Amino acid sequence: MRKIILAAVVATSALGLAACGETADAVTETGDAMAADAASIADDATATAEEGAAVAGEAADATAEAAEGAADATVEAAEGAAAKAEAMVDGE
Repeated sequence: MRKIILAAVVATSALGLAACGETADAVTETGDAMAADAASIADDATATAEEGAAVAGEAADATAEAAEGAADATVEAAEGAAAKAEAMVDGE
């Protein structure tokens, strides 16, 4: 009788260990999948940041060109005003 009970206990323990091993494998697979997803998300975020930097660079270039155009227009307006003022002084 004792041998039967001992065999049942050993069999139950073996089944429990096998179930734990399968659970550990499933957890490892899930962890690997989550790590792959995280890496993919990080790659996407990096690509988005690089695209954003490129757009920001283009916007900065456009702003610089607009500022240069405005500065040129201001210089031309100032020179025109100075010429008119000089003509008015000469005409007096």
